[in-house]
Parts: sequence; structure tokens; C-alpha cells
Amino acid sequence: MTLHLQRPSWHAGELAIHKLVHVPTPNNPTAAGLPASYGHRVQQSPLVAFGALDDGGRPWTTIWGGVPGFARPIGHDLLMAASLVDGRHDPVIAALFGDVDEGGSKYQMNPAEFASGGGKVVSGLGIDLATRDRVKVAGRLVEGGITMEPGPLGGGQDGVARAEMVVLVEEGLGNCPKYLNKRDIRAAVPEPKLVSDSLPLPSEAVELLDKADLFFLSTASAEGRTMDTNHRGGPPGFVRIMRNRADDGVDLVYPEYSGNRLYQSLGNMHVRPLVGLCVPDFDTGDVLYLTGETTILVGADASRVLPHTKLAVKIHVTAARYVARGLPFRGGAADYSPYNPPVRRLAAEKDPALAPDTDAKPPATATLVSRDMITQAVARFTFKLETSRPVQKWKPGQHVTLDFAAELDVGWSHMREDDPTSLNDDFVRTFTISNAAPGSGSGDVISDGAELQITARRHGPATALLWKQPLRVPLELPVLGFGGSEAFRVPLGSQRDDGGGGEGSTAVFVAGGVGITPVLAQAPGLLASGTGFSLLWSLRAADLPLALDSFVRCEGLAGRSRVFVSGEAGALEEAADLISKIEGLGAVVKGGRLTRDDVFQPGQAERRKYYCCAGPELLRPLLGWLEGEEVVYESFEY
Repeated sequence: MTLHLQRPSWHAGELAIHKLVHVPTPNNPTAAGLPASYGHRVQQSPLVAFGALDDGGRPWTTIWGGVPGFARPIGHDLLMAASLVDGRHDPVIAALFGDVDEGGSKYQMNPAEFASGGGKVVSGLGIDLATRDRVKVAGRLVEGGITMEPGPLGGGQDGVARAEMVVLVEEGLGNCPKYLNKRDIRAAVPEPKLVSDSLPLPSEAVELLDKADLFFLSTASAEGRTMDTNHRGGPPGFVRIMRNRADDGVDLVYPEYSGNRLYQSLGNMHVRPLVGLCVPDFDTGDVLYLTGETTILVGADASRVLPHTKLAVKIHVTAARYVARGLPFRGGAADYSPYNPPVRRLAAEKDPALAPDTDAKPPATATLVSRDMITQAVARFTFKLETSRPVQKWKPGQHVTLDFAAELDVGWSHMREDDPTSLNDDFVRTFTISNAAPGSGSGDVISDGAELQITARRHGPATALLWKQPLRVPLELPVLGFGGSEAFRVPLGSQRDDGGGGEGSTAVFVAGGVGITPVLAQAPGLLASGTGFSLLWSLRAADLPLALDSFVRCEGLAGRSRVFVSGEAGALEEAADLISKIEGLGAVVKGGRLTRDDVFQPGQAERRKYYCCAGPELLRPLLGWLEGEEVVYESFEY
């Protein structure tokens, strides 16, 4: 059987949400079928959340897996998954395979369903929390089955089953890592025990929601011909319980944080206001399944329920079940995303005892104390930190996430024609830290009064505020966290310059403009330890003062550097004095843009590992030139 898939277009619900929140409608990036890169990412994911519709058309969500490779491509646009599951209480099992007897249950799509686009609709989200990677897939169930596993009680009485299914993937889309709280996942054998399948929610479910920092959700299009499964994450407690009473029902609400603005889940909710949630407990393997009716809250409607929120979803729960130890995996302690805003509590939560402040309070506050203008467009800003609880020191090359909302949020409005994108702007910004954490020998936590520096180009409202803020008026910004890839840091002592050992590849930093900042934080330690590395730095002539400033502040860095300077005709001649000073410090300066031949130096036989930090206009060709090489990269596109 052959099926020719067309690239998905926006449906009426998605277009309506774009209009409702006043954002332009982009080209739909969803791919037809299962591209090889997406299939690979799913295969690398230890977990996949699956969504399906029950006989009443209600969406449900579950999570399978525990180890990478349990789900994998097996043919053109075909994805297979095989996992231990809870065969008794998993609502997606029931939706796909019906009531499961002791012998199990099977399903197979018939040719007529295949040709007509019918059959059972399935959606999925492959997710690797350890690397903050996720990719969505959606399609139809081709075939599958569930077999009850023998256990101590015999005959499948324990409820543990093995599920296998093959899905025809009709569309896929990679998603960004924002709000993904890092965790290491390990497999576990389910020991399912149904705690409750009625409303209101039991105390165990309330406690889980109070501490949950993520959930998975599934929605469907108006006619139910396609589905979408995705993730929502945040700080513990970001899902709020509005009511949980037998006489008044169960209502939940959660904020929709600033994201990619595709609004595929919300688009489905707009035309089919139903959702299925799965909330896992990574410590115990407990899981809360629920399905309900949705209301999308925008602007003032959202802020009346959740202050300081521009977009939120209210869920009236119509069915739920809480299963102890029902999941086939466990997870380690969370490394929270630096993008997580503070918990946004209900307007009705006036009693502090109902919502302790510890989860909501940022770990530190950064106060702007100095501003050094390096060029007309680039400046270095120094902040002093005050912590509200112990915070680990940042590592060289990491970034800090600052919340500018208190300074820049002008309040809620339904329309804002002069600045439509600000309606979904949370004013959370991320900057690479330019200096190493002070007091390397004084423990692992940041001391009050410690200084943090960022080097930034003026671009957008947050940096504009830093540029114009009078220093005599304190500017205090909540610090949401520190982050950054471990892979972007060069191990000290690798490929030593003095021939004294060290293993691995020689590091080559490739920076574009202010992409030098990860190097500025790492270079002093690398130079002091004798670690071998070199720097290729491409910048505009107008940014040459940044190069001179960096080389003066970091003694020895110039001798490892080749600087490539571009600009309008005559720009290099006008900057001759600056270039002479930079060359006098030991750097090699070359006019023109960085080229492929500059990256690959002839005559060097040692292995090299490239660390690239640049804007997309340089990063794209760089990655093309370096195909097949060992490359780690960061982009300015957070």
C-alpha cells in the first residue's frame, strides 16, 4: 500500500488563535510524513507520550518507554513502539485496543480505512529530557496489540502488559527546548494499582499536581481526523487547582508561556475544546490521567484568573484516574529550565498558607551597578547578585536568564496594534555570562555581592533598558537561573600546549560578533592551565573596539586568535590604528569575511573540535563547511 502525503496547512482553529493573540501567521513548518531526522530523534528519546480518542471522542494521553530505541522507524513513514505498560488502567490502551482480556487484544487497519484516511488516530511526542529535545508526530494506527505479562499473581492479574504498535506517521514537527526540565530517565517495571477513577481528585492527585513541573497533553482537530500531543513545563506547581469539590466539579488552569507561536494545541482546542492530560511522578512512577473540557483565556480574561499571565487554559475535568506505580520508568532530580518563569498563582489564592512562596521566588536578584560602553552598539554590564537561597555557581560559558517583566510589562490589553508581538512576550531574556564565577576556591554556591557580567549588543526592549537605565536608580532583575550546554565547555588540560599530556581534540572556537562571550568566560582558565585552543573571530569593523577590549582584558588570548574584519569600503583603513593595536597584542587580523579555507588550516594533522557561537547568517554556512567534523554550536536564537 502506498500513500502520498501532502505538507499540512493551517486549519481554522490555528488561524483563529493567531488572530486572537495578534501574531502573524507564518508558513506551517510541519513536515509531511516522518523525515529521517525526526525518526532519529524519536529513536534517541527514552520516552514517547501518545494520545488517542476513546469511543466518546475524548482525548487521553499516556507515556511509554524507559530506554532509547523502544520507538523507532521501521519503514517509510512508519514508526513502531514496543513497551511495558499498565494493561488495566492506561486509557490510551483502552482507546486503541478496547477492553483487554487475559489473552490480550489486537488491532489491524483494513485497506479501506487506509485508503480513505480512516482508522484510529494517534499522536505522539518523542522526548529526551536529558538533552531537552522533543519532536511531535501524528498519524494513524496501522496495527498493534497488547499481551498481558505473567506475574506473581499469574494470568496477567498484576496488570503489567507488553504493548506493540505501528503508526503511519502523516506529519511531524521538531519543537524547541524551552521549559523542558532536565532529567535522566531509567526503565522500571510497572506495578499498577488503581487508587481512584472518580471525581473529585484524591489527595494523591492533588499532591502530584502541587509538585508537578510538567505534563503531557493531547488534542484533536474539529472532525477528529488528526491529533497533537505536546508537553507543557514550568516550575513546580505551575498547574493550579481552581476547585476540587464533589458539588462544584474539578477545574484546573495553567499558563501558556511564550513559545514558538504556532498554537497547534490551542488551535485544536479552539475548534474542539477537549484535552487529555497525563501527569507523571518521576520519583514513584505514579500517574494521573485526566480528560476534560477546555476554555482558552486571553488577555484580561487570563490575568483575572492568573495575574501576570497573557494566555492560559482552563480545564474542567470530566474524568480522571490516578494509578500508583503505573509507569514503566523513573526519573532523576530535575535540573530546571532557566526559561521557567516564577509560579503564577491564582488571584483567589489570598491565604499564604495555600501557596508557599518558596517555589515562586527567584533564586537570586541581579542589580545593575556599572555599564561600560565598548562600541556604539555593544556594552558590558556588571550586576551584583543577592541570593534568596543557595544557588550553584555558574560555569564558564553558561548563560543567565533574567526577568525584565516588572520593568517592561506595560499591562494587559486585548489589542496592541503598535506592538503586537509584545502580547506574548514574557520579557524573559538570556545572556551568555562574560566572566567566570568569582571566588573559585570559596565553595560551590554564589556569595551575596558576587559580580556577574554580560556583554550584549543593543537589540530589543531589554537591552534598550540596560542602555538607558540611570545607574543611580537601582535596576533589580529576578534571576531565573543559569544554564548552558556542558558540551560547549572545553575540558581544562585537554591537548596541553606544553606537551605535558592531555587527551582529546584541539579546541577551535569560531565566534561571530558578540558570540565571543562564551570564550571570554572560558579563556582565562584555559590559558592558565595550558590547554590548547585557538580562536577564529569574525566581526564587523565597527566592532573592533570589542576585540581590543577583549584582548586587553584577557592577556594571552590575542596570541591564539585570528580576526576577520568586514565592513564597507574604507572601513579597514579608518580602523588602521585599532588593527595595529590588536596585532601588537599578538592577534592576526585579516580583511574580509571568514571563509571555509580559513576554518580548515592546511598542515595541521591533529584532531580538532569546533565550538561555534554565532548568529544564523554565519552559523548556517559554518555547519555546512564542518559537516563530518566534531562540532558543538550555540546560536543567538534562543
